[in-house]
Amino acid sequence: MTDIFSLRDDSPVSETPVSIEEFLGNSNATAVRIEVGEDARQLLPYLDRIALIQVSFPAFTDGRGYSAARILREAGYDGELRAQGDVLLDQIRYMHRCGFDSFAPEKPLNAEQVDIVLKRFDAVYQAAADQKNGGHQNPVWNLRHGN
Repeated sequence: MTDIFSLRDDSPVSETPVSIEEFLGNSNATAVRIEVGEDARQLLPYLDRIALIQVSFPAFTDGRGYSAARILREAGYDGELRAQGDVLLDQIRYMHRCGFDSFAPEKPLNAEQVDIVLKRFDAVYQAAADQKNGGHQNPVWNLRHGN
């Protein structure tokens, strides 16, 4: 099993995620896996009973998982949202801004390097999912207008 790197305060969910199809087929699972091309909106009616949603990144060049994360967070999902697969250090900040708070990368992440990446820039240009999850960066336009 891949090591889980978490930015959450609680322990990572250890339940093995099931496919969306299996979950929707009356599964009692509380962990779901979204594969490339699957629509995260299928899970919206069930967000209150899902502890983990794992989004597959088979290649770092495929950004569809970012959209899934944003859809889920904007719909109010506050459980563990895990990026799994070809997750690179350079992507962590952007993934976190979209709502991911845990990672199951193919290659282990160094905690010190992740911390550096997350704090690298002191300004952002748009509000994002990380604002709702304890994000510390206020968008530049909001600062400019005194909010």
